[in-house]
Amino acid sequence: MSETRPVLINLGEKLNQIIVGQSRLVHQLLIALLSGGHIILEGVPGTGKTLLVKVLAQLIQAEFSRVQLTPDVLPSDITGTNIFDLNSHSFTLKKGPVFTEVLLADEINRTPPKTQAALLEAMEEMQVTLDGESLPLPDLFWVIATQNPLEFEGTYPLPEAQLDRFLFKLVVDYPDQTAEKQMLLNRQAGFAGRRLEINRLQAVTTVAEILQARQAVKSVKVSEAIIDYLLALVRASRQSVDLALGASPRATGAWLQTSQATAWLAGRDFVTPDDIKAVASPLLRHRLILKPEAMLDGLQIDAVIASVMNQVPVPR
Repeated sequence: MSETRPVLINLGEKLNQIIVGQSRLVHQLLIALLSGGHIILEGVPGTGKTLLVKVLAQLIQAEFSRVQLTPDVLPSDITGTNIFDLNSHSFTLKKGPVFTEVLLADEINRTPPKTQAALLEAMEEMQVTLDGESLPLPDLFWVIATQNPLEFEGTYPLPEAQLDRFLFKLVVDYPDQTAEKQMLLNRQAGFAGRRLEINRLQAVTTVAEILQARQAVKSVKVSEAIIDYLLALVRASRQSVDLALGASPRATGAWLQTSQATAWLAGRDFVTPDDIKAVASPLLRHRLILKPEAMLDGLQIDAVIASVMNQVPVPR
């Protein structure tokens, strides 16, 4: 296995020391980082979403930018714009916060569709077009968007086309009592999550090592039986009586890639059916659309995903 794997394991352990009680979330975050896919973090305020992203960027020595998205934010506030300089009589490019390695798009559903769409090209093509000129983004470029599941007034739900560009939708739950007690002990010990404390954290890896690990993940073997199993699951999602929209071809490719990352983190050079299952919910929960009658019956999307998984026999 790649020599970068212990570094990623160490990164996960360090994150768990700081963001206590979210070990499953941290593991899924590492899978997305290894897969090069963007993330939606959904959780109520105060569950550490922003802190998690800031700490992660610090630990991998990545350039970090944050955009607080509100109804009055314009596309140019994200991508940047050309400004006319009266002294030189020429236009100068003022790059927006999108030109970074880790971009935190805070409360993405509170900004209008036109501004949300400013991220589409960047997320899919790793470039931004300004006044007809295409400008490349850093190799690591990674968008992590947050949203509050309880806010509906004054919000603009992301369209399906943009949701499909996010690799995972991760749900940030409340920590259990033991973890929350540890949070209080950490605060008493002096760590309050402010920028000063975060900047003092010692990095455990580099962007170059993350990119090297991504290449190693691609070498994880996938048997034909596993590929057939994955395709059967995708077809089952598209034929489900409870779903109006199943998994897209983009989701199929992402499912394979994240399964390879899961196997690599586990120390294996081959994918198993359990790797496929492990990433199903975060990969599909924002892509699948329930039929109206399923909504009326009170079905939850994760339950439907579990039902789809149970319909397809596991290869032996």
